[in-house]
Amino acid sequence: MELNMRAVAYGFVVSLLIGLVGGAVIPGTDMTIPALGWGLAGIVAGLVAGYVAGGTIPNGAIHGGLATVIGAFVLLIAVSFLGVLFGGLVPAVGLLTLGVTLLAIYAIPGAIGGAVGSWGKGRRAKPTGRPAA
Repeated sequence: MELNMRAVAYGFVVSLLIGLVGGAVIPGTDMTIPALGWGLAGIVAGLVAGYVAGGTIPNGAIHGGLATVIGAFVLLIAVSFLGVLFGGLVPAVGLLTLGVTLLAIYAIPGAIGGAVGSWGKGRRAKPTGRPAA
């Protein structure tokens, strides 16, 4: 299996945008309903990556999971860096440790979204060759 880096990049950008916009638009959501933030971002980014990658369902799942994990990792590094600047070293290290642990869990919605995206691309209606009535 060959990795489609364009699909991973599209999913990464979607994951990054949802992560950044979700935190800015709906403050406190990650504290009260954490599944809304990472679950929604993972599924949508996985859908995009899986659809662009196409192919089989496992292929879409791998691309979706990889795209969401890369997006989450970049956000985790950015938040940890800001945590060191504004919160101190000890809280930032704790956040980084917890975040790395959660990256594997974050891949699950991305893989599900990627599988659905590649399945949906394969389910498109094929042209019959007859003109439309």
